[in-house]
Amino acid sequence: MTASHLAPEIISKVQGDARWALIERIAASQHLKPSARLCDFLFYVSDCAIREAPEEATEQQIGIRIFHRHPGYNSSEDSIVRTHARLLRQKLAAYFAEEGIGEEFVVDIPKGHYLPVFHPRSEQARTALGEIKPIPAPLPTTPEIRPRFIQWKWIALFLLLLISVACALFLWHPWTRASPSQSAVDKFWSPFFTDDPPLVIYSNAVFVGDSTNGLRNAHLQEQQGALETDKYVDTYTGIGELASVYALTTLFDAHQAHFILKRSLLMTWDEAKAKNLIFIGSTAENPSLRVFKSTTDFTLTAGPDFAGFVNHHPKPGEPALYSRPEHPLTKDYAVVAILPGMQPGKRMLIFSGLTTFGTQAAVEYVCRPDSAADLLRQITGPRGEIRPFEALLETTMGGGVPLETHLVTIRVH
Repeated sequence: MTASHLAPEIISKVQGDARWALIERIAASQHLKPSARLCDFLFYVSDCAIREAPEEATEQQIGIRIFHRHPGYNSSEDSIVRTHARLLRQKLAAYFAEEGIGEEFVVDIPKGHYLPVFHPRSEQARTALGEIKPIPAPLPTTPEIRPRFIQWKWIALFLLLLISVACALFLWHPWTRASPSQSAVDKFWSPFFTDDPPLVIYSNAVFVGDSTNGLRNAHLQEQQGALETDKYVDTYTGIGELASVYALTTLFDAHQAHFILKRSLLMTWDEAKAKNLIFIGSTAENPSLRVFKSTTDFTLTAGPDFAGFVNHHPKPGEPALYSRPEHPLTKDYAVVAILPGMQPGKRMLIFSGLTTFGTQAAVEYVCRPDSAADLLRQITGPRGEIRPFEALLETTMGGGVPLETHLVTIRVH
């Protein structure tokens, strides 16, 4: 297998290099051969490394050359290069652990960079690469020197053992065991700050009509019929969803993490089943959320003149329905929940408000240290794990924005 995007004169220059031969074996392996795009990625950055041209292996250049992005595209919004780089690192590690276990050299792509590095497995391979000079043979050991060498060797081992024991005792002592405390926000979001970025799925409501004669929000019972025709508009979302995505972007950037943003009607089952999912928006406005098993303790009910959350298992003193006033909108309710994902080990995080502002208030609630800590106290298990839960929040509104949000009630599963 040869990189199709490289010019013939470039291929001829690198083909005689042992490193290039290794790259071709990796690309032909069962780990990378099924993915032509990953192979092109590997060939391109390896060519840059062998030719010592790191300026050509930037995120921008890779996006343009391999993923056909237009020059000057915004790489902070388009994470395709970073996503494929993480996947390529995993494939390389799998190759050298299995099919390439006998290779003399190991290739890896350090995090934060895209230029591969070639590491020798042995001193012989290191010498072949020219990284170090051959080690000269040791001088013959005379009988007088050998006993002294053995003696010092055992003394060094004994001192090393003493140092190891002292370090272990120091680390074991209670005053040294305390690690820097993890903030409540960090702990709540840690399952989503992974190398495999979660899907953030925001609502895009279905409207009927047109901009000339007027748009109307399609009710749940008429949405299916509208989607089966061309008489619908699905290119709008709420102000609260926009503010929520901005809050998540700020949070993830601060933790050097990434997510993949999708509007609801463009999400596919294949994408969702192997990912952690974050839903922004209620079931009324987020059609993909209706496909999955959603909340069961608090569910949305809506009609032409009202909207509220049904409390299916009310505790003593709790109402069976939490509804908001229509005019003026001074109060709103929202549900925040963590539920099992599509596959074992995956999770769904749901932010669902009666209005777009309730959704925004729910996202901001778990992005603030004080409110996140209040929530964690009630959902953290005996071993420190975050248990699945559904929580109902109430927020006061003023001037069309959420002002103050507090936890009303919670159900821990």
